Amino acid sequence: MEIPRHWRLRKQRYGLVGEICPHCEAKIFPPRDVCPACGQEAKTLFSFSGRGEVYSYTTVYEPPAGFEDCAPYTVALIKLEEGPLVTAQLTDLDGRQIEIGTPVEMVTRRLRQDGDERGLLVYGYKFRPVLERQAEAA
Repeated sequence: MEIPRHWRLRKQRYGLVGEICPHCEAKIFPPRDVCPACGQEAKTLFSFSGRGEVYSYTTVYEPPAGFEDCAPYTVALIKLEEGPLVTAQLTDLDGRQIEIGTPVEMVTRRLRQDGDERGLLVYGYKFRPVLERQAEAA
């Protein structure tokens, strides 16, 4: 993937920025410019909280090209507090058992490296389980 594309997607990947439809108030991620709920124009930016819960998950043992160093890894559908479902890798599991309904939060992590050891590092969002002391405070 080329550098300009990474630059264009930085708000989405680093800040979980999507859109909100001014017509029906649907929250949209990733941004689409047209609301999937009502079909009207939706260009108003909306920053998601980054909190949600595991809706579904699976473990990848045979990854696609470029992700071989990460295997095995867990990928989940995350239902954000604001409603949309997001697909993301789970990180910082440290042997913790993941279940449907596990509370998670967004973190920025390295996704992959394009090219050799001097290649472009690609960062983006992943989700980790909410730490117990953070969950108690919330």
